[in-house]
Amino acid sequence: MTSPDARELILLAGERAIAERGPDVALRDIAVAAGQRNNSAVHYHFGSRDGLIAAILERHQPALESQRTALLAAHEASGRPDSVAALIGILVRPMFDVPYAEGSTHYARFLEQARAHPAVAGPDLHEQRWHTTRILITRLYRAMPELSAALRRYRLRSMSTVMFALLADYERLEFQAADERIQVQDNIIAMLIGLLSEPVPARMEGRRSG
Repeated sequence: MTSPDARELILLAGERAIAERGPDVALRDIAVAAGQRNNSAVHYHFGSRDGLIAAILERHQPALESQRTALLAAHEASGRPDSVAALIGILVRPMFDVPYAEGSTHYARFLEQARAHPAVAGPDLHEQRWHTTRILITRLYRAMPELSAALRRYRLRSMSTVMFALLADYERLEFQAADERIQVQDNIIAMLIGLLSEPVPARMEGRRSG
């Protein structure tokens, strides 16, 4: 088995350091944690702190996108109509497995810490550059016709914030059995579905329109 190269070691060390200490952690500390003698190793490989954060984010996106594409194709082949439940499952379930199959240990906690960073927050949800993710967000928006356009956009932005926090909590847990892990995953999915699909009570809707 080939040993990880310096760039890969820095990605793993950066993920963990940012997860534990926040995005402003000293770059030299990341280099030391990655076993690099040169304190400027992060700048050499990634150009800047922003470049490192973007690279950590991008590291798992191709595999996440591939799994979401397969799940979306299966959904479409089933002939079932789009629903918030189906689309959230396709969007979120790969996050439970893909990063960890690729060697990550702190990816969700990294996302929680760095979520406000431009490399993570990015543009509007409808401008996601990953094709399948963009399709899922667009179709989630359309799956909430009972809500106003402004409220749909607000709930989708809020959903990403809550999703990062729930996934980070999931990553911190130590499971004793596979059934327990699956139960927590299902509960995370259910909470995100509820966040998007729960209607605004008539009393509150009346206040808002008044």
